[in-house]
Amino acid sequence: MVPELKEPKQPVGPNFPSNDLEPHGLKAQIWKPCRAMAHKSAQDLVAYIGHPVFLPSFAGALLYLTVLSFSGQMVTWLLSAGYDSALIALTRAISVACEFLATWIAPWLMGRIGTTRAGLWLACWQIACLVAGMSIFWEFFDFPLISASGIVGGTILSRIGLRGFDLCAQIIVQEGVDANARGSFSSTEAAWQNLFEICSYIATIIFSRPDQFQWPVLISVIAVTLAGILYASFVRIQRGHLVHLPMCLTPESLRRSRHHGWERITSSDF
Repeated sequence: MVPELKEPKQPVGPNFPSNDLEPHGLKAQIWKPCRAMAHKSAQDLVAYIGHPVFLPSFAGALLYLTVLSFSGQMVTWLLSAGYDSALIALTRAISVACEFLATWIAPWLMGRIGTTRAGLWLACWQIACLVAGMSIFWEFFDFPLISASGIVGGTILSRIGLRGFDLCAQIIVQEGVDANARGSFSSTEAAWQNLFEICSYIATIIFSRPDQFQWPVLISVIAVTLAGILYASFVRIQRGHLVHLPMCLTPESLRRSRHHGWERITSSDF
């Protein structure tokens, strides 16, 4: 009497979803986690940028935008410049020794002048070594062995500043970030590090020939200098000054000295 009851029914349930609901359910199943992930990542990024220790953390991440690290990029160029495998192994060993030395120098320096100032000193040391090495590299670019030796020497010495600065920056981050936010903060920092490292490889893809290696070197030095400027801005915000002048050279002392000297000149007893 009811023709509709004679039509075959399709099972509907958790194990047998209907064809009409299957595309919608699959879309919701994929879209919902992706939207939640994107929302959480955006929240973590905003919290990272707005945090008081963002500048030292980002400066440390920016140091990964470099080809001056005895990785595959620099080793390949050194081979093309005339270095043999034994000499490259020796330079890498000396570089590692300098990095180990930094683990002793940085704590000693932090104990003497504090973590924040030690980071600034070590960042300046790294910049100075790389700029000196790059200057020799550019000046003697037509002499591959001399230019390569200049950049190798600057890179080796800069490792002391690099590892020491990284240690100072990580101590500042660990002390400045709450324990419950440390995981998301460090993950965001690691994402920036990976991004800048990818950019260093992109630089060598664009300038792939050995005679173009000066441009990745220049990009690396600019990145390290920018990292030092960012950290110096953090130090300026935290301490109110960058250079710690002796008491005799402070503006107040100089003003008193000028006033006292003028009194002596204008006095009748002079």
